[in-house]
Amino acid sequence: MATTDYDAPRTQPEDEPANESLVAVRARTSTTTRAPEIDLEDADTAEGIDLPGADLSHEELTVTVIPEQLDEFTCASCFLVRHRSQLARQKGGTGYCTDCEG
Repeated sequence: MATTDYDAPRTQPEDEPANESLVAVRARTSTTTRAPEIDLEDADTAEGIDLPGADLSHEELTVTVIPEQLDEFTCASCFLVRHRSQLARQKGGTGYCTDCEG
């Protein structure tokens, strides 16, 4: 009875290296696989990262701030501006949203 070693790695004839010279292998792989060109100007640098405690007094606001509208409220728990339809409870002039009350 023939025994089979099931733990031995299985290889196909096409997986095994052919008797090619090193020069031929390098020539074949250099034409088929090329490293992608890296654009260094578009690379993400550490300049865009603000560290905690950094002095941001020289920075300018780049977004438009819209004041709270008549149909909105600020939740007293999560401090998010929500639509009045999400008002779950109002107590003492402060509103609480359905997410915080739920």
